[in-house]
Amino acid sequence: MARHPSETDDRMMIRLVALALNAWQLQALCNGDGTLGFGIGLSDPDDPDVHITDYTGQKRLWIEVGQPEEKPINKACNKSDHVIVYPFNHAANVWWKGLEGKVGRQSKLQVHYIPSDVAQELGNLAERSMQLQATIQEGQLTLSSDKGTVFVEPERWK
Repeated sequence: MARHPSETDDRMMIRLVALALNAWQLQALCNGDGTLGFGIGLSDPDDPDVHITDYTGQKRLWIEVGQPEEKPINKACNKSDHVIVYPFNHAANVWWKGLEGKVGRQSKLQVHYIPSDVAQELGNLAERSMQLQATIQEGQLTLSSDKGTVFVEPERWK
């Protein structure tokens, strides 16, 4: 998994969590006939952090990690069938309260908050060369490695 030099361990791991939590949608959105992968990331703000793209090149699922502004969210909603944002910062609640009135009507948009303490625990699992086990049961992701286990259950805000 490639990582931009300015990306934190926490953010990188949230991208991994987003991919794991949405892998099932490859079948649901494309009947398995597409690709699930990481975007270019911080190097290109016009590219999603995680995406499902069908073989025509259409983005079926666009996932952003962090606290994007109104314009990138609206742009993602115009370019994709579904958009999910995973905020994880301790100030995410303030971010969402300021943005909810502006993008809350976007029918394609979902927002799933990952608590900042969970994001920090995930960051602690990060290693240069890591092997992780992911299990999803009833909406909760269990991510395990030799360094420990983290339970992730995003809170749906929209």
